[in-house]
This record gives sequence, C-alpha cells and structure tokens, in this order.
Amino acid sequence: MKKLLFIGLLFIGLNLTAQTDSRIYDIINAVSAERIESDITTLANFGTRHTLSDTISETRGIGAARRWIKSEFDKISADCSNCLNVFYQKDLVKKGENQRIVKDVWVVNVVAIQKGTKYPNRYIIMSGDIDSRVSDPTDFESDSPGANDNASGMAGTIEAARVLSKYKFESSVIYLGLSGEEQGLFGGKGLAAFAKEKGWDIIGIINNDMIGNIKGVDGVVSNRDFRIFSEPVPPTETERQRRARRFYGGEVDGISRQLARYVHKTTKTYMPEMNPTMIYRLDRFGRGGHHRPFNDAGYAGIRIMESHENYTQQHQDIRVENGIAYGDVLEHVNFEYAKKLTAVNAINLASIAWAPPAPETVEIGGIVEPSAKLKWNKVDGARGYKIYWRETTSPTWDNSRYVGDLTEATLDGIVIDNYFFGVASVGADGHESMVVFPNKIFR
Repeated sequence: MKKLLFIGLLFIGLNLTAQTDSRIYDIINAVSAERIESDITTLANFGTRHTLSDTISETRGIGAARRWIKSEFDKISADCSNCLNVFYQKDLVKKGENQRIVKDVWVVNVVAIQKGTKYPNRYIIMSGDIDSRVSDPTDFESDSPGANDNASGMAGTIEAARVLSKYKFESSVIYLGLSGEEQGLFGGKGLAAFAKEKGWDIIGIINNDMIGNIKGVDGVVSNRDFRIFSEPVPPTETERQRRARRFYGGEVDGISRQLARYVHKTTKTYMPEMNPTMIYRLDRFGRGGHHRPFNDAGYAGIRIMESHENYTQQHQDIRVENGIAYGDVLEHVNFEYAKKLTAVNAINLASIAWAPPAPETVEIGGIVEPSAKLKWNKVDGARGYKIYWRETTSPTWDNSRYVGDLTEATLDGIVIDNYFFGVASVGADGHESMVVFPNKIFR
C-alpha cells in the first residue's frame, strides 16, 4: 500500500510539472491579426506621433494618438466589468534636457492596470511605444507614420489587453503605452520613478519595439524568428555582489536574463514553431529601448523584437532615393507576424501572473563535495519547487527536478563546480515563477 501511495504521489508530482495549461492555447488562438492591423493603421494615420508634435488636434499628433489609446483601454475595461484601471502618467521635460528636447514638453504615458486577485502589488508589464520620428529627431511636423516603429508594439499591447482581460490572475498585469522613447527614453524613466514612488513590486517588463517586419536588410525573410534582448546583471548590484561573482559565477544570471530565459522556455513549450533567440546584450549595438530605464531602476526588463530589421524603414523621411523607398509605412508591416509576437507576450504575461512569487532567498552548498545542495525560503501559494541546473556554457536551463513541497534538496552526483543552479516555485496549476539564481552560500 505504501509503495502504491509513493507511486501515486510521484505521478502527481511528475504530472504537475509536465502538464501544459489549455488556457494558454486559448490565449494564443484569441489574438487577432485583423484587430492588430486595424490598430496599427489607426496609429499610423495620425500622421506623426512625435513626442513634441500637436496635442490639440483630434486627428493628428501625439495628443490624438494617446487619447485614442486611452479610449481603447477604456473600451476593453468596459467589456470586462471595469477590470482595468486606466490613467495617464506624465512628467514635464524642459527644453534643453538633451539636444532632442527643443521645447518644453509633457511626456505622457497611458497606463492600464489589471489588478491581481492575490498579489495586487506584484506587477508584470507589457509595453509599446507611442511616439514616432523621421530622419531628424527634432522634426515634429513631417509625416512620421511609424507603422512598425512602433505602432506594431503599441497595437500588440492593446491586443494583449483585449485578450487577457477575459481572465483573472493572481498577480497584476500592466498594459503600457510609453512616450518620449525617441527623444531619450523619457516615458520609461517617468514610469519607473512612478513605480518606485508607489512601492510597486515589479516582476519585470516585456518591452516590444518593432514586432512587425519580416524582410531584413540582410536578405532574410522570416515570420518565425525573433530576438529577446537582456542585460547580464543589474546595474544596481553592489560591489560585494560583483566581487562574489568572481568566485561563484553568475555573470549571465541577473534578473533580466532570467526573464529572457522564461520567455524562451514558455515560447518553445507552447509555440514551438517560433524561433526565439536570446541576445546577450542590453539592446542592439549602441542603441537603446524602453526597458532600459526599468533596468536602471533595478527591475527585470527585456526587449522583444523582430530578428531581421530593415534600416531603410526606420527613422527615415518618406522618400524614394536611388530606387529605394524609404519610410516606416504600413505596406512593410506583416500583421500575422505581429500577431505571433503579441501571442508570445500574452502567454508569458499570463504564465507569470498565474504563477506564485519566486523564492527570495536561494542558498547553495556542496563545495568540495560530490553533490550540490540547495535551500530556499517557503513561498506563499507554491505547491512545490523545481531545481534547475545547466552546464556553465549553456544559455538555457536544460535540466530540472521537481522536489515537491520542500525547502531544501540535494542533487546526488551533481558536482557544484560543473553547473549553474537555480530554483523556481511552482503553483497548483503548474505555472512556475522565474528561476532564482543562488544569492547565498552555505557550508
């Protein structure tokens, strides 16, 4: 009888960690390319969404664009019994703050919060950028439709809100339209400071910037490849933490890199036709995106975007030159591809928001021993825990062991010197927190 009970418990444990959630497939199927196309078209038709452009007109400029975005979030909220708290968050940026701020301007973000049922102060964020630009970053009057950069990311964020507002989550989800990206990442700076002031516990931000182009300047055409950019370790880490890394490792195991791995794993589990590539870099070479201000504030943040860019369609005056049509216009956007990357975002938002919090403390031991040992704090809402490990040169968590509702475990025969380790909490429905890299040593 005891043997049968053990086998039954083992089966439950294995099933818990091996199962997939049918709701995730429902979310994927609910994302609409037609709605995304309609929203990108609306945003592009505002003419320009330059941060310094018109704020009075109802049909042109960033003012009209952000009012329309807010109205869409308001409609979504009305359809889900006012499940979203929709508001503007703004900061005044003075002329001369940098060379791209040629007059005083209010940088206004549009925020829609879907409150969690159990952890309302824990937030996972999806963002897109509202603003656009042409060749001259100070030209706020010329047509700048910004169809891919970044009406695609903004439309994806609105569509994710439409789909996920039909569900209840334990943690809160924020759908965010950020302004001022092209002028110096001012919207992200303002919202990150706002979050600090409010004491928000931000799990991470998934920033979407250009998710609609499939024809690269490199000649590659692909509607399945996409990149996940993440920094290796937070810039806010202490000198003590930097010194410890020299002896214990963790150069590529900061919180943003764990968020990138989470997105990679979830995508390969539920959308195996997609080809996510983790880029070990904060952003494209020498360039920046709106996840960076959140990284600067100590939050996990990544950028999701197309793999194959076309630079003739970015930050360009609309023109034909030497037979090349320049400009970020609608005809270059692939709406089915934008749908896929929107689905990637939506399933990761849902998985994280359905999962229990991650352990705060993970201790590791086993120095000069034949086995690795781990301890972690008990997490409210966790049904059990999963230990992950990988070879030190591997980008992904390749090995795992579900250990049930324990707070310590030993991996017999796994030598601590040869692998990196981490621990995730697991909820009743199998959704996992992000992996936590060890932050303490015991002997």
